Amino acid sequence: MECSIEKNKQRCNCTYEPCLKKGKCCECIDYHWSMGELPACFFSDEIERTYDRSIRKFIEVHKHRA
Repeated sequence: MECSIEKNKQRCNCTYEPCLKKGKCCECIDYHWSMGELPACFFSDEIERTYDRSIRKFIEVHKHRA
């Protein structure tokens, strides 16, 4: 499967500008998972700007949606 980096970048809401993984979703997910986090695209733009990408924050934000 070919990675569509430019297409992925159009949907990426990550505001961390020096990120070299932007558009490379598999690398991004692998990196954040190794840090006990989730990537920006798992969060709303408002939450993403806090840079709290923890699994705890994801659960806190989404626990009332179910």
